[in-house]
This record gives sequence, C-alpha cells and structure tokens, in this order.
Amino acid sequence: MSDLDAVLERVTEDRLRAAAHAVTDIPSPTGREAPLARLLAARLSAAGFAAQPQYLDEFQANAVGRLRGTGGGEDLLLYAPIDTLTTGQSELDVPWIGPELRPDMLAEARDEGPFVSGLGASNPKGHAACILVLAEALGEVRPDLAGDVVVAFGAGGMPTNAVDAPGYPARANTGQGVGCSFLLERGWHTDHAVIAKPGDFVAHDEVGLCWFEITVPGIHTYAGSRHRLPYRNPIVTAADIVTRLERWLADYPARHRTATAAPQGVVGSIAGGWERMLAVTPAACRIRLDVRIAPGTKPLAVKRELAAFLAGVDPALDLEMVLAIPGTSTPPDSAIVRTAIEAWERTSGRSHDPAPDNSGATDANILRARGIPTARVGMPKVAAAEFDVDFSRGMNTVDVRAMRRLCEVLARTTLSITGKEAA
Repeated sequence: MSDLDAVLERVTEDRLRAAAHAVTDIPSPTGREAPLARLLAARLSAAGFAAQPQYLDEFQANAVGRLRGTGGGEDLLLYAPIDTLTTGQSELDVPWIGPELRPDMLAEARDEGPFVSGLGASNPKGHAACILVLAEALGEVRPDLAGDVVVAFGAGGMPTNAVDAPGYPARANTGQGVGCSFLLERGWHTDHAVIAKPGDFVAHDEVGLCWFEITVPGIHTYAGSRHRLPYRNPIVTAADIVTRLERWLADYPARHRTATAAPQGVVGSIAGGWERMLAVTPAACRIRLDVRIAPGTKPLAVKRELAAFLAGVDPALDLEMVLAIPGTSTPPDSAIVRTAIEAWERTSGRSHDPAPDNSGATDANILRARGIPTARVGMPKVAAAEFDVDFSRGMNTVDVRAMRRLCEVLARTTLSITGKEAA
C-alpha cells in the first residue's frame, strides 16, 4: 500500500464528522481562541507532532506543530484560521445578525444528514478539521518524508477589529491576520504553504482590503430650536452620501477587475448621535466602509480614487484610511500552485480552471507578504434543497463528503512537496 493510500484510508467521513463536532463545540470568536488552540495542540502532540499552543495573550492563541522529515527536502505549512466572524453571544450579535440567533449561529454542532452545522462549522472550522484529521493520519502512517510538515491553526484570521466586551483582549489588534503574523514572527517559516479556506478551486492570488472612515460634519443643535438656529444634521447628509457611495461601489469592480478578481466594497457601519438623547443632533456622523483591492493595487491609489469621488460630492467631507492589507500573488507556475492544481485534478477527475471574480481575503495575504509561496484550496459552500442558504448558513454548515475530498487534495499536495521522491 502506498503512503497516500495508507493516509487516505485513515481519513474517514466518521473521523471528519467527529473532528467537525470537536472544533465547532468550542467557542472561538476572534480574540478568544485559546481554549480551541489548546485542544488542537494536544491532538497534534498525541499524533506525534512537536506541538504547542502559541499564546498572544491569555485569551488568544495559535496552535502549531511540526512532523519532522529526515532532511534534504522542503518544508510545507498546512494552515487554517480558527476564529469565527460572529461570537455566538446574543448580547453582541443581535440585532445586527438578525432578530435572534438561529441554531446554526451557536457554537453547538448538530448533524443534519451529510452536513454538520454550528457557528463556523464550514468557515473556518470545517477547513481546520480537515487539516487536523490529515495531520493525525500522517502521524499514524509516518510516511517517508524528506521535508517537514508544519501544521498551524491561526488566531485572529477574520476581518474584524477587537470585540469591546468583557472577557476579550484589550488589544486593538486581535483580527486581520494577527495570529498568522505572530506565527511567522516566531520563526515558523516554511518553503511553501497551503491555506484551507472556502472555494472549490486552487487560488494563487487574493484581493486585499482597505477600510475607510468618512466624517460628515454638521451642527449640534436641539429639536426645540431647529427653526430658530442654524441647522445641518450630519445624519441626514450621511444618508445622501451613503446612497452615492453605494452607486460608486457598484461600479468599482469594473474599474479594478483582473483575470481572477472582481474586488467589491460595502458600507459596513454608520455612527452618529447619542442613542440616549434623541432631542439633539450631533456635530458629526461617521461612515465606515470596506473596499477590496486587486493584487498589485496600492492602498494609497484606492484612497486617492475615493477621495476624488468624495471631493466631487461634498468638499467638507474628511477621509481617513483606517486599515490597509495589500492583495498578494504567488506566481502561478510556482511549485506549490502547480502541485496543488495537480492534486485537485487527480482528486476531482477533471481539469482545473482558475475561478474568476473572487473578492474574499484571507491570511494567505499575510503568508505571501512574508515571502512564503502560498496556494489556497477549500470546499464549495453548501447549496442544498434541505435548507435555505444565506451568508451565515454557508459559513456555518459543512458537507462531510466535501471534507473528505479536500483532505485528499491536501494529502496529495503534502506528500508531493515533502516526500522522498520530491527531494
């Protein structure tokens, strides 16, 4: 029996389902990943990896482990983030996620036929579970490796700033790839990397993102004096600005499209006024938006494009860029991309075509920016007649059959890069 067959024999749907339950049942909102990181590090250690939780602070941690080869080969990183975009706490998620938390929005795994649902059960936890089960299979088989296999589960991979609530870190930088950056700063570099994130394809590049804050000026006044004093309500002005921004954002992808990317943008937040004191108007209203940027586009170029648009709308508006993560690219003919595509084709039984119109950003940007050639592979989002699939449902539901296929892609890639024959 070949090493590949021996590994895949141990990657069963039952083990994958159990792993999906294990990681989904431990809450890990951004900033509070340490309990899950401890579980993952313990399981890597039990599988024969030299593993440890890697603490950023008392609340937040990565899990990382190394299965050593005999030397002379190249090292591969298998990576997945482990934090969920929402918290699963109604006092923090409602009403912005909806009127109440559905069962799939809670950190409680449930079986639904071939699916497992629960907060983050697909993105990111189902992908992390695939890497975990593959790592355990590699530890059991102990294939003849020349290079090291490094497995890492990263904290703070979601596009979010810190959660301002008790029990969360006081640090501002708990998301946006902070765990991945910390991992690399502590020396866990490899020759190649594969990140497991949604999408039934192999990607060699990824959009980046910029966040902007627009301040709309106004006049602080009182409802009883509206007819007697100067009046400029910035909330009302902001409504017009947002409508114009939405049209600008709708046209933005056409101006920045590449062969693989169609970067999008959304207005994500408006803040203005005292909720406790509706009798007065504020002197300012803040609009915040996310604008994705194509690989190769500089954040300042997009800032200047947005500034020029806003100057034509209202010269009194103030614009600041409050976050910038450039998009990145690995050469499509690099070893890791070619190997991952070949693994995908052998697993799927069909030729691979690059997926167009992508606008999702992941920690792959952190890995590539630090000089590690990186391929992204993943599972398709669920689309089943059994339930309606909205954004949250797609994040929170994983198909165990798709998990098995992803594991085969990852196994083929791993053995091709780190195996004795590759060396």
